[in-house]
Amino acid sequence: MFKKGDYIVYGSTGVCEVLDVTTMHMDGIPDDKLYYILQPYQKNGSEVFTPVDNKRTVMRNIIPPLKAKELLESMEDLEDFKVPVQKFREDSYKKCIRGCDCREMMGLIKMLHHKKMDRLAHGKNFPTTDERYLRIAEDNLIQELAFSLGTSKEKISRYIYDRISSPAHQLS
Repeated sequence: MFKKGDYIVYGSTGVCEVLDVTTMHMDGIPDDKLYYILQPYQKNGSEVFTPVDNKRTVMRNIIPPLKAKELLESMEDLEDFKVPVQKFREDSYKKCIRGCDCREMMGLIKMLHHKKMDRLAHGKNFPTTDERYLRIAEDNLIQELAFSLGTSKEKISRYIYDRISSPAHQLS
């Protein structure tokens, strides 16, 4: 169980601070059921209420700094995210983001970035759905890595894209 003051990853919301662990005094909610009150990181005034025993949304600790560094250093060798059936790619993207797995999200970012560069190089548009999920994955992963390493999102983003944009990593 997380405690007040902890920073966690909460589903596709991303990094959140645990403001409190409390019961809710509302009709239809048992008096002994505990809830987290979460505040999305860098979004003052916004709060999320979720049961402590929530099984539907991933809640986990922030990636430790050592693991974050390892992920960044190994990302060039990391396989691109695989979409089993292109027709249902949005479902695959959603599942990846909701799963909150840093390695999978890095693979998704790599795959979508390579796809975007390839399409633009051939004078084609990048699908809106792909663009939306690229942004969500970037926002969530980059925010978590920056938080873990105590640096800016811009620095992490630049580091990632400098490596995955190199000619050796472009699609042919």
